[in-house]
Amino acid sequence: MGNTTMSNEAVIHDPSELGDLERELLALVWQAGEATADLLRVKLGRPLKDSTIRTVLRRLEEKGYLTHTVDQRTYIYHPAQSRQSVAARAVKQIAEWFCEGSMEDLLVGMIDSNALDKGELQNLSTHLTRRRKAGK
Repeated sequence: MGNTTMSNEAVIHDPSELGDLERELLALVWQAGEATADLLRVKLGRPLKDSTIRTVLRRLEEKGYLTHTVDQRTYIYHPAQSRQSVAARAVKQIAEWFCEGSMEDLLVGMIDSNALDKGELQNLSTHLTRRRKAGK
């Protein structure tokens, strides 16, 4: 294995500005844990040039979503941020836009509109209870 060539921990990018292909590739890397451009092109299941995939991966690196290592001459892409972290930033942006930044208003709206089912609400409650007990 080679070295990690980019570290984008400090980059904060608005996930709502990601394009469709960027989101698809990022989801595939999250799913696989790591992937090469060739593997991602195959998994996309549609005809795209190798250069297109590599350009989008480079942009995702520049935006701080991915890092890569080099094995011989092959770039292996890894998530730089978790799916949950990126989703949380996207939801926070939605709260800013529509709820004057109030996460409580956003969550109450989701509950009132049945966007969360009973099982999801129970899972959230269990998670909150565990975090409270752990002192977080």
